[in-house]
Amino acid sequence: MRLVIDAMRLEDLDEVQAIEEVSFSTPWPPNAYRSELMTNRLASYLVGRVDERIVAYGGMWLMVDEAHITTFAVHPGWRRQRVGERLLIAFFDLARDRHARELTLEVRLSNLAARRLYEKYGFRPVGLRPRYYSDNNEDALIMTTEPIAEPRLRARIERLRAALDEEPGPTGPGVTEAGG
Repeated sequence: MRLVIDAMRLEDLDEVQAIEEVSFSTPWPPNAYRSELMTNRLASYLVGRVDERIVAYGGMWLMVDEAHITTFAVHPGWRRQRVGERLLIAFFDLARDRHARELTLEVRLSNLAARRLYEKYGFRPVGLRPRYYSDNNEDALIMTTEPIAEPRLRARIERLRAALDEEPGPTGPGVTEAGG
């Protein structure tokens, strides 16, 4: 199966919302993505498709020279198949193409799997947003990259991209390979 990453479209919103609702305890309301796509010139949203089915999505705002990942989710049946890694690389490419200096995001302190993914791709903790998540008042860890034009980070991303290119694509919902 081949993962294709492209721009989110209005007709994608039902599938995106379905992933949103199984991924987050406080999902964005259904009209939020519509508003982002139609009115927010600073926003870019991507989806990952396998056989025309959306299996992942994410969003990024470009504010001056900072690219901020606002949302990022992989359908639970497609996790641990490198889908999130491929989507994250697409955001690095998009940020670079838009001349962003760095990428930033927030992640729940308790979301160790996501934190490990972000650290693998060069994000590092730089602060906390106390009581950021309204469902349980959990703190958010603020993570950022070094400047994305830095040779060391670019080499890391290219090395990880090359390793992904050597692997088979996603195998299907709920099917993981060793090393997930």
